[in-house]
Amino acid sequence: MKWEGRRQSSNVEDRRGMGGGAKTLIGGGAIGIIALLLSLFGGDTGKMLAPVLQQFQNAQVETSSPQELTPEQEKLGELASTIFADTEDIWHKIFSENGMNYREPKMVLFTGQVSTGCGDATSAVGPFYCPADEKVYLDLDFFEELKNKFGAEGGDFAIAYVIAHEVGHHVQNLLGTNDKVRQLESRLSEADANKLSVMQELQADFYAGVWSHFEQQYIEPGDIEVALDAASAVGDDAIQKRMQGYVVPDAFTHGTSQQRMQWFNKGYRTGDINRGDTFNTNNL
Repeated sequence: MKWEGRRQSSNVEDRRGMGGGAKTLIGGGAIGIIALLLSLFGGDTGKMLAPVLQQFQNAQVETSSPQELTPEQEKLGELASTIFADTEDIWHKIFSENGMNYREPKMVLFTGQVSTGCGDATSAVGPFYCPADEKVYLDLDFFEELKNKFGAEGGDFAIAYVIAHEVGHHVQNLLGTNDKVRQLESRLSEADANKLSVMQELQADFYAGVWSHFEQQYIEPGDIEVALDAASAVGDDAIQKRMQGYVVPDAFTHGTSQQRMQWFNKGYRTGDINRGDTFNTNNL
């Protein structure tokens, strides 16, 4: 991806290297797996994490001394900020062409733990979007885990895909999709609520693809394949096989590897936000 020397977003808050102050959740290993399965790559994180976080409200508070960022960390932050700026430009254009106004979200870069409008969280939950404060939260160390734990190829456009997916949740928030999903879920069984969550997540993948369609001038050969590889690595079936050795479809909340690649690719090919109604289709 061609990103160096371009505009960076003014909507990025870099909290990396700062001292502590957020709660450290007791039982990090177990809760990390639970949170990752529930919230990897976004959705209504405040709602999804609430039952888990409730069990750990008496967690210890740890503090750490501020640390200076390395040149590599600085560069990674610049990359993320440039990608975020591109999402601003492209979604302003798409909303304007459809007679709407785009309200820009913010992005918080953090290390380890963070306080959000949806509650305290650790990096174990993966990247996420909080609709309460309209912010994307991202621990950039996640991308090493994406390669080492989930077998993804990694690379600049893997980061672009993740950020674009989380911004896709912001688009859903602006369009009222998040509220509709929340209202419907309250009346559904757990299995049916999970299916609704899958539809919501796949639509965010679709929106990430739409963004990529309009990012063509900065995309290099192999970038789309990198994004598809990342989408495949975080499919529910791939994660379940890796973590527990078998697949439980009723527990899916984000979609299979094939579904995530399919909807990202559809958005990328069409560039049309009106082609991403994952809630009214018989072919997820």
